[in-house]
Amino acid sequence: MEGRIIPIPKYEAYQQALDQELRDVFESRQGFLYDVLRYHLGWVDQAKQPVAGASPLNFQAAIVFAACDALANDFHQAAPAAAAVELVHNFTLVHGDVQSPRTVAEDRPSVWWVWGPAQAINAGDGLHALGRTTIMRLAQRGVPAERVLRSVLALDRACLALCEGQFLDLDFQDRLMVTSGAYYDMIGRKTGALAGCAAEIGAVAAGADDAVCDSFHQAGRSLGMAWQLSLDVADLWGQSGDGMTPNNLLNKKKSLPLIHTLENSPISTKRELGNIYAKRVLEPDDAARIIAILDDANARGFAEQKAAELAQEALDGFKAVGVSNDRLDSIHDITKWAVEGNG
Repeated sequence: MEGRIIPIPKYEAYQQALDQELRDVFESRQGFLYDVLRYHLGWVDQAKQPVAGASPLNFQAAIVFAACDALANDFHQAAPAAAAVELVHNFTLVHGDVQSPRTVAEDRPSVWWVWGPAQAINAGDGLHALGRTTIMRLAQRGVPAERVLRSVLALDRACLALCEGQFLDLDFQDRLMVTSGAYYDMIGRKTGALAGCAAEIGAVAAGADDAVCDSFHQAGRSLGMAWQLSLDVADLWGQSGDGMTPNNLLNKKKSLPLIHTLENSPISTKRELGNIYAKRVLEPDDAARIIAILDDANARGFAEQKAAELAQEALDGFKAVGVSNDRLDSIHDITKWAVEGNG
């Protein structure tokens, strides 16, 4: 969390509600697996000693609270849904660290780096299963059984879609030419699906009707896509625009700035990029040259504009169901978060 600036006035209130729910979920669970999960969540160190501070509130869980906040008088009733989404998001992080491979997660060594990839995969699976059981705790908040079932189904569909998206993202690394249409489809699954689910089940927890829940799902999906675009920009140029985060380039990850450049640049530029990506292993100097090419093509500006358009599309979708503007403060804040690309 150090160095992260989250533009949500209610961040701490949402974070505290999430942290309490997560700790309730873990209260009776003991053993090695749960020690590893507590470590990943930042509650203990490698020696199982407590670490001060609450669990970070990630983007998708914040959407759950903000969606419920827009429709109900008490966002706390959405805490089980937010905790479920948070656990599923962390399942993707643990597995993603293995796939990348990233040795550091947040401010600590990643699970696979400490305990090996096999145990990391097991830990990720555990987080997924916990997410699924946690969402059923909505029944303890007075949510009717059929609405709890809708939330479970929404979470399962999101998990399947994000796995489809991750498959495509990994597959793109082995290709030079990826179309912008294919990229939008990929992030709609990989990131948009869980954000859409988050908005939908936040509305479910608030007691909204099916039409509102469906509309919130679509708006959340657009918001998640905007967030992913902003993250892609941050990954390439750094939060301060200094180009100091080339890891995704070295992994041959295909994001919109590169795709836009390949689709719209002269043959000579495409050939140069092709020659760089044809290398078996990219080096830091290659990343610097790619960034320079992207800058010449104004690829960053294009991606940022697309993120802003998707965020506005999401905001319009939340407004379309007739929610009064004074209830949308947190949604506005989440939209700002999406376009700023804070992880």
